[in-house]
Amino acid sequence: MLRAGQVDGLHAVAAVRGGRCLLEYYGAGEDFAWGDSLGVVEFGPGTLHDIRSVTKSVTALLYGIALGEGLVPPPAEPLLPLFPQYPDLAADPQRARLTVEHALTMSLGLDWREDLPYDSPANAEIAMELAPDRYRYVLERPIVEPPGSRWTYCGGASALLGRLIADGTGQSLPQYAQDMLFAPLGIGSHQWMTGADAVASAASGLRLAPRDLARIGELVLTEGTWDGQRVVSTDWIRAMLQPRLQTSWGTRYGYQWYIEPIAGHRVYAGMGNGGQRLFVLPDLDLTVAVTAGNYNDPDQWRTPLTVLERVVLPATA
Repeated sequence: MLRAGQVDGLHAVAAVRGGRCLLEYYGAGEDFAWGDSLGVVEFGPGTLHDIRSVTKSVTALLYGIALGEGLVPPPAEPLLPLFPQYPDLAADPQRARLTVEHALTMSLGLDWREDLPYDSPANAEIAMELAPDRYRYVLERPIVEPPGSRWTYCGGASALLGRLIADGTGQSLPQYAQDMLFAPLGIGSHQWMTGADAVASAASGLRLAPRDLARIGELVLTEGTWDGQRVVSTDWIRAMLQPRLQTSWGTRYGYQWYIEPIAGHRVYAGMGNGGQRLFVLPDLDLTVAVTAGNYNDPDQWRTPLTVLERVVLPATA
């Protein structure tokens, strides 16, 4: 596949089936941490890699952990009262209809454009990062449709979830993740990038090694149990992966996770810019982590899908 140029930009793959490594691959290529070039990187088992918007799927797991501790509100809870610093927005009867679930499902009904290049301040996520108050920026966006009526890709929704986790737990998002998710899974090395306001990006800031990203997929496969320990409640895993809305390209969406059939298999997926993927295939007891460098490429989906369909799945037959 590499020699034929069919997986351009591929950096690494870690595929685990039944708790055993099925395939590992590490290559080399130019890489970036957000927009900063790291030059040409020789990847290895311990090399951290941006997982970009797969971060959103990890944030959903953290929300479920915090919910199980009673530290964050349930999905049906109204959203604006949870941000009491914005009483003017809470007084708007249209915004009063927003719930936590609308953030979890990216159906806030607000004007949000992320279909623009991520080096442009016109991209809503970049504008949020540049705003003096990221949460106000999200919550005061113009209302364009009733909440819950349509899925619209929105990193701002994930940012709101990250703030609720931090407020409820009294810890920063990275610290809570370290204590409640990464340490139980044996994930040692990781990085969570922050914006200019020193707030960790719940939408796209996480950097992990592929093996460790695959561990998160394995946790989903076991419905929240790791090494005999309960890390996330089974109820939350099932709720998180329940299809609720349809994306603009037809894939179904749960709570910050995509649900789609691939090659006849049910697949839960976290997806990130550049070809970052975490595929979870419950009927095969298989999880596949892919990292790649095809950032902002319209065909960035092609490399991880080719790896899954033409390399990993045939090896499971």
